[in-house]
Amino acid sequence: MTEHLSEQEILAAIPGLTADRLSAFVEAEVIVPIHRVAGGSRTLVFRRIDLARLHLLCDLTDDLELDMAALGLVLGLIDQLHAARRDLRALARALEGEPPEIRARIGAAITRAG
Repeated sequence: MTEHLSEQEILAAIPGLTADRLSAFVEAEVIVPIHRVAGGSRTLVFRRIDLARLHLLCDLTDDLELDMAALGLVLGLIDQLHAARRDLRALARALEGEPPEIRARIGAAITRAG
């Protein structure tokens, strides 16, 4: 698979995803593809993360019957969770380089705050 996927590749990769459904996801901005202009025509291309998000969107709409507003909310919360995990990993890596007494003081402060 290439770095970017065409609409046809996306539709072929996800069972149950139709062109109309994909358009609805794009219009609701729960998926934000890259807009490319080539030869005077505009096409949409998708990243690998879009493919994963589209799988999740189809599961959420098929299995839980969520509407577009709920989908936007759920994906926003998932994005926030991923950002928080990324930030915590960065903080943990930064703390690994600190002396043991500093790590112990930070650990104690976290314990008191929790």
